[in-house]
Amino acid sequence: MATITVRINDEDKKVLDQVVEEMGLNYSTFYSIYTKKVLRERRIPFEVSASVDPFYSESNMRSLKKSIKELREGKGKAHELIEVDDEIRIQGDKQ
Repeated sequence: MATITVRINDEDKKVLDQVVEEMGLNYSTFYSIYTKKVLRERRIPFEVSASVDPFYSESNMRSLKKSIKELREGKGKAHELIEVDDEIRIQGDKQ
């Protein structure tokens, strides 16, 4: 028998403790069930995906490149970056 050590966020561990207990399992049984499912299906038994930051989308990158080109050609106007938190504070002060 092999031993596996896993690092997990404290809060996630606390919730997982409750869920595993509610199922009437211990961790060995819980991970054995998971392992058997992975081995049987030869895949992670749920979808794993990365959310894509919309800033790096193809359409936004095209728009940024176009804007940079226009600025370099003198066709645009540069301005200061306005931080969202500052803008919210300013809006709140006006009310």
